[in-house]
Amino acid sequence: MKPTKKAANMNTIELASYIDQSVLKPEFSEEQIRKYIQEGVDYNCKTVCINPSSLPIAREICKGTNTGICVVCDFPFGCSSTESKVQQAEIICKDNDIEDLDFVSNYGWIKSGKWNLYQKDIEAVVEVVHKHGTKLKVILETDALTFEAISIATDIACKANVDFVKTSTGFFNGAEVKGATTEIIQCVIDAAKGRCKVKASAGIRDREKFLAFIDQGIDRMGIGYRSTPIVLGMKK
Repeated sequence: MKPTKKAANMNTIELASYIDQSVLKPEFSEEQIRKYIQEGVDYNCKTVCINPSSLPIAREICKGTNTGICVVCDFPFGCSSTESKVQQAEIICKDNDIEDLDFVSNYGWIKSGKWNLYQKDIEAVVEVVHKHGTKLKVILETDALTFEAISIATDIACKANVDFVKTSTGFFNGAEVKGATTEIIQCVIDAAKGRCKVKASAGIRDREKFLAFIDQGIDRMGIGYRSTPIVLGMKK
């Protein structure tokens, strides 16, 4: 949704409300996980986006703050069975304290035109996630897809009642990596037609791009832990 004022005129708190700070690298030590979750809280990010194994740490650090917890599911490939994804979602969301679940679609099914399987996969996870009051973001991995496939996948995800469509995992390496671009974001926005929100992720590392995406109508952005202070204008 396009904001009521230009991003350049927003204060730091308003800008931070667009950010899910990514703390997802598998090689992170516990010390690093704690450091970057705490930084996300200190910046007043909307959420910190973490792996499921980091949940106890995130719960400890985020409790009583303005920053929620976003957990990834079947990340970064999305190739588990639907039954496995449902069980993962249940385990993650069962305590009713997770703000968002970022769920990786089976984008091989998208590429193959297996739209029925793709939709049923999402619907099964939506059911369990919404039962616990958590919002679901489905990740399409747009670098693997054509614009036509992105448009169809977004439309079906909206019909499956997702809360957000998200562009990328930030971990894709199977083709040229562009991450979030103006063209891809517009494709998703146009296909969503206001039925769900849109999250841009991957490659958002400078303030100019960050502000431009807000003005374009993005609802949330996945920002790497190094880039958060840069896009907020706290650091060059």
